[in-house]
Amino acid sequence: MIEQWRLRAGFAERLSRMYGREVPAYTTLVDVSREVNEDVLRKRGTDAERLGSIGRVTAERHGAIRVGTPRELHQVARVFGALGMHPVGFYDLRDTPASALPIVSTAFRPVDEDELARNPFRVFTSLLTAADARFFDDGLRSRLDTFLAGRELFPPELLALADRAEAERELSDADAERFLELAVRAFELSAEPIDEEWYASLERVSAVAADIGGVRSTHINHLTPRLLDIDELYRRMTERGIEMIDTIQGPPRWAGPDVLLRQTSFRALAGPRAMRAADGSVRRGALRVRFGEVEARGIALTREGRVLYDRLLGLVDERAASRPTAERDAVARAVWAEHLPATEHELAARGLGFFTYRAVPDRPADGGRPPSDLGGLLDGGWLRAEPIVYEDFLPRSAAGIFQSNLSDTGSRNSDREGSAYGVDTLSEAMGREVLDPLALYERQRDRSLALLPRALRPIRAPRPQGAS
Repeated sequence: MIEQWRLRAGFAERLSRMYGREVPAYTTLVDVSREVNEDVLRKRGTDAERLGSIGRVTAERHGAIRVGTPRELHQVARVFGALGMHPVGFYDLRDTPASALPIVSTAFRPVDEDELARNPFRVFTSLLTAADARFFDDGLRSRLDTFLAGRELFPPELLALADRAEAERELSDADAERFLELAVRAFELSAEPIDEEWYASLERVSAVAADIGGVRSTHINHLTPRLLDIDELYRRMTERGIEMIDTIQGPPRWAGPDVLLRQTSFRALAGPRAMRAADGSVRRGALRVRFGEVEARGIALTREGRVLYDRLLGLVDERAASRPTAERDAVARAVWAEHLPATEHELAARGLGFFTYRAVPDRPADGGRPPSDLGGLLDGGWLRAEPIVYEDFLPRSAAGIFQSNLSDTGSRNSDREGSAYGVDTLSEAMGREVLDPLALYERQRDRSLALLPRALRPIRAPRPQGAS
């Protein structure tokens, strides 16, 4: 019998092979990522594995897909449920300033530490907000609803196998093979000709809307390896003549702890697609919808830490507004150095980062009694803090990646009222709760605190401090 985590690992590996065949530059990205990780490991030794073993980091991927209707979202949740992946986090990208992105998103991933350690595959999944009048007028929405209702993304056999795998948490060898075959096929790029006029009508609203609602299938939009040095990857890919987007999204590179998530990608490539004209003739065309993303993951921040992070982004925007674009990274590094703790120890003591805690078994006896607060236990050497890796995404960074790979900003009528698409909308559509990522990190931290010897269990948590 094949357990869920092996199904998940097999799906991620096969999906990666398939995407490499369809987008050869992705294979280059994976090769360069592996080289960078190996070089960092040689230089830094075990310190390079502070946020995950090299085996996990090398195998780690996140993918991205897009669906058009709540029904399709419900079905894809069943497929990922078979792999032990749960919807975590809610990301509303519709109000992105520079581009029209009529989507809301969640991410399917494992949630237990053991499952994450075995295989942390994630899929960032976006739903088209077809009912949002800012993007789609009544006529276009009616056509879009009709088009989407007439397609089938996931065959009944795949969904039946998915339901069994989720219920029983395993499949037989033969059923697992069939499930993986059908699941990977569901995310392949279709060779079916695209209605050129229909695709163009959606593309005028948003290239993302056209990619979702202008074709009769879905496909993997990008796959993302994980890096130990994303700046070095950016440099090496550029040297190989692969055009990267302008920036690395997320926190800057600085001398202190890596936090949250940094992402970049090579620009979307023109992939060949068959296009059907109004007269029925088919020609060879090309669409730029698929790109190669990479990421570097840091320490998860607490709720107070996220408030501080958002404040720092605002400070960077304010200070960089009158400076050349090339100086933005320097501005961000200065802001980080001014306001963010420079060590993991301080990040933990100030209650800004998520860590698990273990008693220090060989602490020298000094006759002192352990203090009753977490900061004091850390300062006195009673506890050791181990960082919790940030497993999720950042709305601003996700929007930045999407924007950087669009050739047109699209259109949005801000005079119209937007439709309500919230976390409850997605939960109701899927028939399963969208989990709060911060609650998951809190649970992991609190579980470690509960396992401490009674004398070392802090009565008071650290009092979070904002920007100084």
